Amino acid sequence: MEAPTYYRPQPQDPPSVFLAGGITGIAEPWHQRAVTVLGSSPVELVVLNPNRARFPIEDPGAAWEQVSWEQHHLRLADRTLFWFPRSDPAISTQPIAMFELGQALGESREIVVGAAPGYPREADVHMLCQLARPGLPVYSTLDDVLTAVIASFEPRGATNQ
Repeated sequence: MEAPTYYRPQPQDPPSVFLAGGITGIAEPWHQRAVTVLGSSPVELVVLNPNRARFPIEDPGAAWEQVSWEQHHLRLADRTLFWFPRSDPAISTQPIAMFELGQALGESREIVVGAAPGYPREADVHMLCQLARPGLPVYSTLDDVLTAVIASFEPRGATNQ
């Protein structure tokens, strides 16, 4: 499910994962890889992707629509994947994603967090997570974050066969 289309969960739907994290000024696009990996995982998931194929930057109402969509789906998701990729600090340090991480930590939502070496606020992500939830791992690769998200939905003690 991609923004700006709203997801309307049904009782029989599989669990959902929201893809939170950097979009602007990032070193490499990561959302498509996340969608592909999560979509082909052995655990069926609904992936809520805020990264639109085409964002109408010329539309002054688009930012409001986007942030509204994100806030709705952040609270709706069963799990939120936070990924802070390498980025150019001269363009952006991903302040909205950092704000969303703070919200999720404060609201005790189910999250999986990663910050790439080269993300300008990597130390802040580690510090926030450690202060709010001691012991919460912060992964350093997207693959590790994706693996942890999938594993978080597997029943305890389950093994891949």
